[in-house]
Amino acid sequence: MISNKMIRTSGNWRYLLIVLGLLGLALVLKAGLIAFAGYVVFGSLFLSRFLADSWIQSLEIDRDCPREAREVGESIVVRVRVANRGLLPIIWVLVEELLPEQALVSRPAKLHVKGNRLRVLLLWPGQVKTLKYQLTFLYRGYYPLGPATAETGDVFGLYRRHRVFGSPNMVMVYPKVVPVAGYDFASRRPIGEVRLANHLFEDPTRTAGVRPYHLGDPLPRIHWRATARTGELHSRVYEPTSLAGASLLLDFHQESYPSRSEPFCSELAITIACSLGEAIMSMNQPVGLASNGRDAAERIRQFETPADTVAMASRSAVRERYELLERSDRLRPVVVETRRGFDQFQQIREALARLELTDGLHFAELILEVGARLPREATVIAILPGVSVETSVALGQLRRRGFAVSVILVGMDPESEARPVAMGRLAAEGIRDVRCISSEAELAHLGDHNAVASPAEYSFSVDLA
Repeated sequence: MISNKMIRTSGNWRYLLIVLGLLGLALVLKAGLIAFAGYVVFGSLFLSRFLADSWIQSLEIDRDCPREAREVGESIVVRVRVANRGLLPIIWVLVEELLPEQALVSRPAKLHVKGNRLRVLLLWPGQVKTLKYQLTFLYRGYYPLGPATAETGDVFGLYRRHRVFGSPNMVMVYPKVVPVAGYDFASRRPIGEVRLANHLFEDPTRTAGVRPYHLGDPLPRIHWRATARTGELHSRVYEPTSLAGASLLLDFHQESYPSRSEPFCSELAITIACSLGEAIMSMNQPVGLASNGRDAAERIRQFETPADTVAMASRSAVRERYELLERSDRLRPVVVETRRGFDQFQQIREALARLELTDGLHFAELILEVGARLPREATVIAILPGVSVETSVALGQLRRRGFAVSVILVGMDPESEARPVAMGRLAAEGIRDVRCISSEAELAHLGDHNAVASPAEYSFSVDLA
């Protein structure tokens, strides 16, 4: 692979050979005019290279960018200060703040930029100028802001110098959270305080009674008041630990989301998962997440060389080097274990903020991968844009293994042709708790009876093709 330094060296040798050729021709022909032209070209080359190298080395650029996580619709102001620390004026320098191109050119755009992030500047010695622009986040995501690039060169266009300043700042934009009002989690699925049939674990903070002492009972278990009252050793009996809550399984395979419905259907699925996670967390119940999507953090490029010491051949080379990788070949699912607490919900929210569509694992393969790690006491809530035969069979296997399985169908209104097919396949596997959400307004009324789809009408017309 040819480096930028080798390219510049070959160009210098070409110019030097031209000058030597002119001087040699002048000596042979004894032409003073040609010799003078050679001296002029040689001096121009020397001066142009000196100015280009001096200008690019005299530049100093730093960025003032908020790094806190943001909500959808929020805006931030980014300031880029450009300073000339040299003794010579910089006649021109093109400064550009790099932003993710895919987020800017997508339809609809994910970022809205207002202001100047690309300008041509004239800098006198010691002068500082500021570029300021406002960035509005229209969709959740994981966005690299920067680095800043500078391009300058001599006035003849013989030399160009490019330099990168700083490193990208990663800004996370959280997905929306819609309050789920009136959703009775304990009505149709065991989300809430439930008593386990098998008392495998006990909660030492909840005493259910006392019993006679058994050989091997630890001292903290002994009930001293009952022992003193009866004269015989008695031990406490604790209530069994009850686990409840839900494990959210989100299908984020790109084949499941037709391009005509994007990005609205996939963003609605993310909003549903985040809103359910917040609702379950507010009830102090365990909640977890598993998805076959791709983590955007895995596409960040890793570099050993600091950015401000890198010289590039062109602006396009800079963008190619510092853009996120186009794809990640890792097939590892995104998993947040089912636990309690606000920190748990925060981990789920961050994972959903970075989640991207992928062509890796299908949903049935996701269940096969994470099924052994799902707690049986937690309801499995599958968030699906569609139900294939493999998906329905995989969910049916979870139900037969003792899991309580619920399904939320995303983007399926009553007139959708795919809705009866999906309902029929789920009914064939014995999955009855199915809800259809096609907008954020319907998500807010998820607990209403009209949000629950009855599979009974499809149970006799199952299409397994």
